[in-house]
Amino acid sequence: MSELFGIHNQILGFFTLLTAMLIVWEAIHSSRHQLHWYERSDTFTNIYLTTLNILLNLGIAGIQLALFHWAFQFRIVHWEAGAMYFLALVIAEDFLYYVLHVVDHYSRFFWAIHVTHHNSEQYNLTTGFRSSVFQPLYRMFYFLPLPFLGFEAVDVLFVYQLTQTWGILVHTKSINQLPRWIEYIFVTPSHHRVHHASNLIYLDKNMGMMLIIWDRIFGTFQEEIPHEAPVFGLTKNPEHRGAFSIVFHEWLAIGKDLPRRKGLKNKVLTLILPPGWSPDKSTLTANEMRNLDKNQRE
Repeated sequence: MSELFGIHNQILGFFTLLTAMLIVWEAIHSSRHQLHWYERSDTFTNIYLTTLNILLNLGIAGIQLALFHWAFQFRIVHWEAGAMYFLALVIAEDFLYYVLHVVDHYSRFFWAIHVTHHNSEQYNLTTGFRSSVFQPLYRMFYFLPLPFLGFEAVDVLFVYQLTQTWGILVHTKSINQLPRWIEYIFVTPSHHRVHHASNLIYLDKNMGMMLIIWDRIFGTFQEEIPHEAPVFGLTKNPEHRGAFSIVFHEWLAIGKDLPRRKGLKNKVLTLILPPGWSPDKSTLTANEMRNLDKNQRE
């Protein structure tokens, strides 16, 4: 076990160093060419949010491991150690992350947690560290099927960190398009720029962490359109940029909306349905806005 931890740490250490070097290169490149990809206070906010996320992850790491170790006792699949084991784990875990990510976007309760990852109007490699601070409190339950399927607890956590590294590296404007076969299978910078854009056509698209095939299969894929440059941030960005507002502004908005919704049913639906839902259509979800726009065009 200690040898396995050592190998995992070496791999993650390499990608951590690679990410740090790429951030330095991107920041220097942006400065030299006056691209304005980085803004100091925004970068510090990204570091601050990922620090909070790391501390929470460390605080509950023991709970995650204990839960996964317990589930592993009841595994229904027994794997031989090897490449197929890790390939299957990457694919299965990436799919479960896709499910998690869709829920984070299509349920306002979870969007209130996830929105911190989207409320920056900048887009660079440090945006990948702009963490959904409280996501670790429930993310483990999405990955709980994995130990039942025969995947070791330490491997589940390792593969998540590995695929998350890919998820960080696609937060960049420095790469336009990659070869077509890569664009078809994997999440690329172009795909993820779409995901972070507030343009109506781009809202709630491209949810994959490492593999874009889930979006293609389940209808959440959107290609980056040459004449539709991504506008980063939210459809309505928070008025205040303080640390409290960055993390809790959507919760404050929910707190204002709930008293206006008549009846318990509408209050519950406000929490579980997508952001923008309202019983009287005074505000609209992204899909409702797209349908309205389509009808007006026709």
